[in-house]
Amino acid sequence: MDFFTFAIAVLFILAVIDLSVGVSNDAVNFLNSAIGSRVATRRTIMIVATVGIIVGALFSSSIMDVARKGIFNPEMFSFADVMVVFLAVMIADILLLDLFNTFGLPTSTTVSIVFELLGAALAVAIISVVGSPDAPPFMDFINSSNAVAIITGIFLSVGIAFAVGTFVQFVSRLLFTFEDSRHTNAARVTWSAIALSVISYFLFIKGLKGAGFVTPGVLEYVSHNTLMILAIFFSLWLAVSYALLRAGINPLVFVVLSGTFALAMAFASNDLVNFIGVPLAGLESWKAWSGSGIDPDAFQMDILTEPVRGNSSYLFVAGIIMAVTLWLSSKARSVTHTEITLARQDEGSERFRPGPLSRTLVRLFLTASEAVRSITPGQWRTGIASRFRREQKSERVQDAPAFDLVRASVNLAVASILIAIATSMKLPLSTTFVSFMVAMGTSLADQAWGRESATYRVAGVLSVIGGWFLTAAAALCLAGLFAVLLSLFGAYALAGLLMLVGFTLFHSYRYHGIRQSREQQSQAVEAA
Repeated sequence: MDFFTFAIAVLFILAVIDLSVGVSNDAVNFLNSAIGSRVATRRTIMIVATVGIIVGALFSSSIMDVARKGIFNPEMFSFADVMVVFLAVMIADILLLDLFNTFGLPTSTTVSIVFELLGAALAVAIISVVGSPDAPPFMDFINSSNAVAIITGIFLSVGIAFAVGTFVQFVSRLLFTFEDSRHTNAARVTWSAIALSVISYFLFIKGLKGAGFVTPGVLEYVSHNTLMILAIFFSLWLAVSYALLRAGINPLVFVVLSGTFALAMAFASNDLVNFIGVPLAGLESWKAWSGSGIDPDAFQMDILTEPVRGNSSYLFVAGIIMAVTLWLSSKARSVTHTEITLARQDEGSERFRPGPLSRTLVRLFLTASEAVRSITPGQWRTGIASRFRREQKSERVQDAPAFDLVRASVNLAVASILIAIATSMKLPLSTTFVSFMVAMGTSLADQAWGRESATYRVAGVLSVIGGWFLTAAAALCLAGLFAVLLSLFGAYALAGLLMLVGFTLFHSYRYHGIRQSREQQSQAVEAA
């Protein structure tokens, strides 16, 4: 077996591992709201999410171009070069995501793959330029405009998601209050119909975009008739929500489960490329080169500039692997627990410790809120305060939901519409960034960050956001370093890096188990 045939086999083995570590981190995107609100049993929630993942995987065939030409210009690279890039990216991605999973921190698989591709491609480009005086500038190897657009869109989504989540939750709480007894049937039905319409439109747009049988004319018609389609959805869901209420079923339960399915599908259709896009691009490259009879250093990869659609068999298998991981991964539960803890309504033990920055931000926010309060008419202040008053309970309910169905439905509806808008406008974003920042925005609007817990919660949010920037820097540097090693030492470097992956995964699994046991013991002591 020659080196490149072996490299293809390695890429697909790494893809299976990457699918596992990737879904362990991204599961929080679609499980957070359902698990946090205890909308159903964990088993029911997992079944809904599993179906969403498998359906989304089958609709992801149109997004495989990101790994082929989204970040670098493949026609500037030889077959040997792109194989180095792809191997470096996959190894770096596994190590990086597993590190975040071990510490229970959500990060963006989209950011990691984008910066890994950028780092590895830059490293290989620089090596090519240094070794050939007649070579073009190394930046010609990079698809600069597309890379900048992707990176800008991803990071802009952070602020937008937080602001929209905060505003929508504030309005929703004015409508519903915290007291379930004050929720009118009209409010339940109307909000449920609105949320389900948004989620349905999101599913509709995502499904059409990924389905190969849909013509450009249909997509254009949908984009020009958005309001009419939303009106049809709203009329339909208004009737369904009313029927559910008449049958004694809270329609918000249906909203949260539908949103869970929608975001699980979005994760699979959006982020599957982050895990198997690189191996599939490597396979296409190998097929083109293997029958050419040309030296791997001389065979240019123009073929990667052509459109591609993922093989349905590969996509289905990838969906099954992600679904199995979702059920079995303890690290997925840790990442989900981190986000729910930061968003929970009640006080409790805090994982993150405040620092000067978190304290300063809280003081600034309190000063700003007092300034706004001082110019707000007294009657308005009284009315708003009454809408945010919580029901008095004689004793704290053990193992109570972290937040209610109202906030859960807002989390899912807002995340869905933001992702749907970006998808329809072909704007790149990170589903992790959107989901997490919407959840943080809604918790802020719900006054979940009280005076006692605010500094701790803000410290946690800053830690997660700081981790996102760390992801970008680490992905760029790590993939670049691995690409240099593979370019210089070939098979020896690959063998060493594979041993590093095995060693790291083994020890991180052991460390996570020990850390989880300590946290459970600590919680048991606090509960006692």
